[in-house]
Amino acid sequence: MNVERRSLLKGMAIGGLAGVALSSSSLSLANSVLGRSAHAQAASLALVSAEVARSAFVQGLQASPAAPQLQVIPAGLELALMLELQQRLASGQAQRLIGLLDDASATLIVDLARSAGARVQWLGQHSTHAGQSRHRLLSAQASHGCALQLGQQLHACGQGFSLHEQRLHSPAPTLQLASAKRGMAGDQWAATLGYALAVLGSTDTGQAPLLASRPSALTGTYVSFSIAV
Repeated sequence: MNVERRSLLKGMAIGGLAGVALSSSSLSLANSVLGRSAHAQAASLALVSAEVARSAFVQGLQASPAAPQLQVIPAGLELALMLELQQRLASGQAQRLIGLLDDASATLIVDLARSAGARVQWLGQHSTHAGQSRHRLLSAQASHGCALQLGQQLHACGQGFSLHEQRLHSPAPTLQLASAKRGMAGDQWAATLGYALAVLGSTDTGQAPLLASRPSALTGTYVSFSIAV
């Protein structure tokens, strides 16, 4: 890894993807990562941070039709895991990786994907506090409808949220949705996101299960992605 790339990654890890990959001033970076389209294969590997592994995101994954073929792995910045992912991405085998991680881990994985010539179909930053969630999303053609599904289900269950989606390589206008909090839907956003990413690109028309009202278990900022090889 050269000095210039190491400096870029350090800045991304410190400032978060919101400051680099999700800002209008960095669309050249985003365009180099997200592709116009990608194979509609089922997700084969889900990477989750330690706290996400105990969250509703995994419930959403497990409720999806892709669950029997989906391997869920707790992930961080471990060198062994990064080397394994690098080998996966370079194998030439058709596969799809999804995940919900902290900024630094997601940044390195997206960079590995870019270096291997993979395509990121979806990239999102999610922040949550006291039952309110905010979502800033970049999506390619393969993930069309995923953001709308997320917003519609959050509105239906009464969770307060704001959502901003920009679709690259598309004349479609920016999608902006918001709803005031009407209940304690907790981590419904995570369950819906997990389900939607697991079935992304398929013909599935189902929805994530609605969770019982409870305080949110996830608090802070997380990055989601779908990477197709």
